[in-house]
Amino acid sequence: MSMTTTGGTYTAKLLDGPLEGRTVAMSFLDNGDPQARIVLPANNRGKKYVYRRNGEISEFADGTGVPGAVDYSYYGAEFE
Repeated sequence: MSMTTTGGTYTAKLLDGPLEGRTVAMSFLDNGDPQARIVLPANNRGKKYVYRRNGEISEFADGTGVPGAVDYSYYGAEFE
């Protein structure tokens, strides 16, 4: 589902996992969609938390139909 944006950012809401309740500013993809998967550093030794979009858009930007906040669920950890 592609949405028209002029670049910009949206808020990723982390619903569960080790970063539950936190929010992160994310950039839209080039096609205007929110990121499907986000990877966030957990420490300085190569551990990263992986979150996946759960299909829910929490909020839309005023009058534009563009997502303002998107929900993400914890998927697991990656190690370098």
